[in-house]
Amino acid sequence: MTTMTHAVGTVLRTDVVGRVMTPPERRESLVDEFERSGLSGVQFAKLAGIKYQTFAAWAARRRKQRGTAQTPAPATDSVRWLEAVVAQAKSPTPEPSSPVRVHLPAGSWIEVGELKQVTLAAALIRVLERELPPC
Repeated sequence: MTTMTHAVGTVLRTDVVGRVMTPPERRESLVDEFERSGLSGVQFAKLAGIKYQTFAAWAARRRKQRGTAQTPAPATDSVRWLEAVVAQAKSPTPEPSSPVRVHLPAGSWIEVGELKQVTLAAALIRVLERELPPC
């Protein structure tokens, strides 16, 4: 601990390499704030102006002292997820109650029983128009 640095009204101690020495009370205070914040470690370290690796070591030390290997539970006012189930929307036009029969030349016909079949029936009629001679 060789030098002193002045930052925003506070004298911060640094080691020989130039790293800022954070007092234990301040470290504990920051980890407490992190546990209440609901932020990720990366986000919190960035907001607090601390290198993430340093902050992660402080948080890991705290968990080890408490005997909990997992990350602390998020604060009670953090985001909560809710599963929502949406019923499938019905088609805007109702299905026909009875099939529609389309009579074609030469006595043939097409019966369309579902709305989904209309496109297929129309394509078939167009092909037949081109292929069959006029009546």
